[in-house]
Amino acid sequence: MAPADRRQIRLEADTEENHPRTRRPREVAPFAPPRRTSSLSARLLILTIGFVMFAQVAVLAPMMSRARIAYLNQKLEQAHLVMVALEVATQEIDPLLRDTLLFQSGMFGMTISRPGQAPRTLGPSIPTVLPHLYDLRQENFSESIFHAFAMMARSGEVAVAVTGYSLRDPEVLVEVYLDEAPLRMNMWNYGQRILLIGFIVSVIAAAAVYVAMQWLAVHPLRRLTEAITSFQQAPEDPARIIEPSDRKDEVGVAEKALAAMQRELRQALLEKERLAGVGTAVTKISHDLKNILATAALELDGLEATPDPDVRRMTASMMKAVDRAVQLSNTTMSFAKQSLPEVNKQPMSSAAFLQGICGALQKVCGACELRVARADDFTFAADSELLTRAVDNLVRNAAQAGARLITLSAQREDEKAVIRVEDDGPGLQRRTLENLFVPFAGSTRAGGSGLGLPIARELIRVQGGDLDLASTSAAGTTFVIRLPL
Repeated sequence: MAPADRRQIRLEADTEENHPRTRRPREVAPFAPPRRTSSLSARLLILTIGFVMFAQVAVLAPMMSRARIAYLNQKLEQAHLVMVALEVATQEIDPLLRDTLLFQSGMFGMTISRPGQAPRTLGPSIPTVLPHLYDLRQENFSESIFHAFAMMARSGEVAVAVTGYSLRDPEVLVEVYLDEAPLRMNMWNYGQRILLIGFIVSVIAAAAVYVAMQWLAVHPLRRLTEAITSFQQAPEDPARIIEPSDRKDEVGVAEKALAAMQRELRQALLEKERLAGVGTAVTKISHDLKNILATAALELDGLEATPDPDVRRMTASMMKAVDRAVQLSNTTMSFAKQSLPEVNKQPMSSAAFLQGICGALQKVCGACELRVARADDFTFAADSELLTRAVDNLVRNAAQAGARLITLSAQREDEKAVIRVEDDGPGLQRRTLENLFVPFAGSTRAGGSGLGLPIARELIRVQGGDLDLASTSAAGTTFVIRLPL
């Protein structure tokens, strides 16, 4: 260390532990309870009514078809009875009686065909033009539904002819001529009654489901929501921890899991507060220690000018120790002040990124060689600066560990971008693996702070990925970075 450098101890470390792209954690406002109209209960009630009405509308079409068929079969039976009544009453059909019976039956006329007999027709006022002819003997289910709704879409008086067998005597073929307006009115009234009944049934069913779901799910979920929002406002208050009920279903399991999570989170927050207090104290101690070390460095500057070689040799050793202490003090202060970095993901090419970072970090390797292995070129989303800082940490660690060759590669695996940093160094010690990603505890070299790997993992995790140790042995070490595409 030059004398001028010793007189000006740096307040910030020039390594990875200090970077301007950081942000302060923001406070999250508590969730407001949902409005009554947008609550789960209101949605459940509306959906139940809607589903029941949908089912009612779905069955309305075949019901309307059956109502139409029943009405027309009734007219065929009435026509048969009218003919029988007229034939029994007199040998010759009385025109007045005939017209009265036809009018009361709502028919213009009829034709009766019996086996072995000629067809017999009644009704002097049968229309000459019949735009719609319905043969119930050949009409299938889909045709019946179509004819029912086509009839309801028409208006005014429309004469139709209906052919079918009498319900009284299946051997008697009857054809009646009538106006479909009364049938249309009857169908409309029937459909309205069905929809009204369906609406009443849906409301009753929705009310029953609403009450049941309120007791089974909505009320417990509301209790869980209130417990979560209450705990969010004051997580350090033990009274805000939910008291699980005795339920054995999924709600009971969720309540027990939430209570356990709240207790663990509260304990973690209390430990974090204690650690924050310790960190503040350590920062103050480091600041004072830095000033003390700066004074010691100035005193050692004077000792370096002594002509005694033994004194100069001891002074040089002491200066190295002071430099390491100053560096550790700066690193500790920087790590204590640092917060989570901001993330700005952009699409990037894997091949272009590796080639760019290989050229940028070649000087960092020193005597070792930095090489890019042949890999697939694909596009993935990541923060280029944060990813570069993470790879920079891994490359520096490998170079400082004594690696002669560092290889970078990238592949696409399981919808993830996988970046590997491999070296041929001596590998990591077993005692180091236990605290590899623990700050200040996982240093792989003498005099190291143990912050490089924890910060590198943090830089990857804030992007939704992770950093792991893939393998380590005497033949080398491999770290793997996984990021979502």
